Amino acid sequence: MRQAIVFVVALAVNTNLIDAGEKAIPGIGPVGKVTKLHTDFKFTEGPAADAKGNVYFTDIPAEKIYKVDLAGKLSVFTDKSKHANGLMFNAKGELVACEMDGQLVAHNIATGKTRSIIAKHNGKRFNAPNDLVIDKAGGIYFTDPVFRAPKPLPQGKLGVYYVTATGKVSRIIDNLPNPNGVILSIDEATLYVIPSGQADMMAYPITAPGEIGKGTVFCSLKQPKGKKNTGGDGLTIDSKGNLYITSGLGLQVYNPEGKLLGIISLPETPANVTFGGADFRTLYVTARTSLYTIPMEITGHRFATKQ
Repeated sequence: MRQAIVFVVALAVNTNLIDAGEKAIPGIGPVGKVTKLHTDFKFTEGPAADAKGNVYFTDIPAEKIYKVDLAGKLSVFTDKSKHANGLMFNAKGELVACEMDGQLVAHNIATGKTRSIIAKHNGKRFNAPNDLVIDKAGGIYFTDPVFRAPKPLPQGKLGVYYVTATGKVSRIIDNLPNPNGVILSIDEATLYVIPSGQADMMAYPITAPGEIGKGTVFCSLKQPKGKKNTGGDGLTIDSKGNLYITSGLGLQVYNPEGKLLGIISLPETPANVTFGGADFRTLYVTARTSLYTIPMEITGHRFATKQ
């Protein structure tokens, strides 16, 4: 068992600014305060930064996708998101979205037009696509758990899928309890999947785009007091390959070897996180009714996006 040293960020009560600098993780951060940038949403998720650092995120029950520009100004990108959850920009500059109503789509930011990427597998809609990551080949790994899915499950199983740039889809994992967050290592040699139904986060060697080897446990999330086997939700990765996993305790930060470096706490339970801002040194965290920002020392890793 690895010995873990936990840094818990102190929170101030009833304020939009929370001191996050006193117990920063060396070389990583935070280097300033946790800021509640916007609030009064229903349930925030899916933050994703464009090439300039503007951040888009979803409010699932409200069926909205919002944009926060570099000045922090909030605007509505769409109010017909079909319960979009995870978001990510592709190399064309399109905003790819996991619609929990059963498909993956790509939004043209300039025109507002939307195209379907993949809507069915074996002739049936997906359960409720949740989170995604896009590789250098233009393929998309995405999770398909039970949340907001119709019953019985259209796919009959909870899975992780890969859809190629030409639209060919395959189920590559089907044995995890509600696979949720998904991301690639910075060299794209490893696929990470964090289920909501277990404490263990999994890592899979990638042998070719959309092809994986046997999974191993990358880390076991630290558990809230009195609980066990609780999983994570979303995650992001920095330029050194450190992983930031949202959990009931906050953002659990692990190095590429699976060692817990520290925990960044927030006033609300985080659902997902990404790096954004002009220098990609700000964490944008979706946490229940709010969107938070956290200034960091380290920069975020940028997957293939339109420059």
